[in-house]
This record gives sequence, structure tokens and C-alpha cells, in this order.
Amino acid sequence: MFVQILGSAAGGGFPQWNCNCANCAGFRDGSLRATARTQSSIAISDDGINWVLCNASPDIRAQLQSFAPMQPGRALRDTGISAIILMDSQIDHTTGLLSLREGCPHQVWCTDMVHEDLSTGFPLFTMLTHWNGGLSWNRIELDHSFSIPSSPNLRFTPLPLRSAAPPYSPHRFDPHPGDNIGLIVEDLNTGGKLFYAPGLGKVDAPLLEIMAASDCVLVDGTMWDDDEMQRRGVGTRTGREMGHLAQNGPGGMLEVLEQLPDQRKVLIHINNTNPILDEDSLERAELVRRGVEVAYDGMSIVL
Repeated sequence: MFVQILGSAAGGGFPQWNCNCANCAGFRDGSLRATARTQSSIAISDDGINWVLCNASPDIRAQLQSFAPMQPGRALRDTGISAIILMDSQIDHTTGLLSLREGCPHQVWCTDMVHEDLSTGFPLFTMLTHWNGGLSWNRIELDHSFSIPSSPNLRFTPLPLRSAAPPYSPHRFDPHPGDNIGLIVEDLNTGGKLFYAPGLGKVDAPLLEIMAASDCVLVDGTMWDDDEMQRRGVGTRTGREMGHLAQNGPGGMLEVLEQLPDQRKVLIHINNTNPILDEDSLERAELVRRGVEVAYDGMSIVL
């Protein structure tokens, strides 16, 4: 299984266009040793030719341009994207579908909850019908494995995760299973197994067992501290309120990952305020000490 990190930042990317927090300002003036990142999205393939896109970032055009297999050049109009899986209905994970309109129809897999959001509050499915039929919806049933015809050696198992629906969702304050999912992706040839969850608000015992059975966990790295946005003066909500488990503190992501001694552990969906973006920070050094990696745009993982 080939896993390509197309984008590794949270919504807004890094540096965020309108932000002058210590990270963003430091990156721009050269005083911070860090790497720019686009908004999170990954691509997965069993053959290196046909790629399943997991989330469609607003930065999708630049991401595709930076990864040569996405334009194989086999025909006058071509793409390496064979299918799209949506983990949720958030703007930073779905807006890229608009930029892919010239390639419609696209095969899209998502839950009932995500399809409802993208047909009502943010009606991408409806809007894109005007481009060659738009998006062809394939229903994801929670806890039921599915396969995608273009990648027959990959098995996908969706898991409901605790998180939050976006502001435009009809059930914004009434959470439903399927608002946000994680994915177990297994290569039936190699046996390699990935657990992918860019939005993860809580890890319970059954989920920890699933993570422990994976070769690589690619998980929510949004914030270092739960009150990080407040501390940095750029927001009022906590990470938990937004459906993200912070790395630091009791029960945080670092404590969770510490219980997985044999897995490759990679953080993704990193907010522009997170001090781990600073490669010289104490927080980044702590990740290195614990054997936890920070995803970056262009990172490749083979399982």
C-alpha cells in the first residue's frame, strides 16, 4: 500500500493567510524553522497508478500538481484519482470537489450524515450536478468494510468517531454517528494496515485496540494544548469543543500513542498555532523523544 500525504495542515493551512500568531509571523519573517503546509488530504493506492483520494482539500490543485502520479498522461484528459472518500463534511475536507468539477462524474464514498450535509447546508452534491452529472454517491455503512473497484487489493473499514459536525450542518448541535469517521485500510496482498483519523476527539478502549493492530497510525495532530487557540489569542473554543484531542495533558494523544510501542505514529491535520510546527521547539523535541512523527506535504508511507 502506498500512502501519499498531499496536505498535512488543519483548516487554513500553514501559514494561515490572515494569521499573525507566533508561528505564522515567525515563518514569514524567517525567524521560525518550519515548513509550509497545505490543508489535509491523503491519497492511497495498491498499485501506484490508481489513487483513492481521502478528502478533497481547498488546496487540491496545488497538491495534485506536486505529485506526478496524479497526472499519468494516458489520454487528452486524465487523472490518477479513481475514487474519493470523505471523512466528514468540513469545508477544509470537501471544498476541493469544486476544483475537480472538470473531471466529473467522480465516484464519492461518504456516510449518510456527510451526504446530508453536502446536499443541504453546503449542497456540493446538488451544485456539481451541472458538471457532467456531478458526484456519484456510494454509501458508507459504519463498521462495514467496503472495497473500491479500481483498488481491489485494498479493504476499507469505516469507524464512527467522536467529533463535531460543521456549522452549516442541520445537526450541528445534535451529533450523529457518521458525522466523522476514521478508516482502517488494509492491503490484502502485503497485509499492511493503516489507521487514518485526521479528526479524532476521543480514544476509547476498543479504538485503542484497533490502533494497536495497525502498522501505522496517521492521526489527529491539530493542537498541542486543548486551550491553545485561547492562549494564542486567535479563538475562543477549545480543541475538544471542535472535536480534536490535544497532544498534551492527561488523556491526550501523546498518552494514547505511548500505549502503541510497535506502530509507526504520525500526526496530521496540524493547526497553524501548534508549537510542533517549530522544528526547534521543546514540543517538537518531545515528539522526537517519543518516536512520534509530524506529517508534511509530500511525505510517503509504504505498508
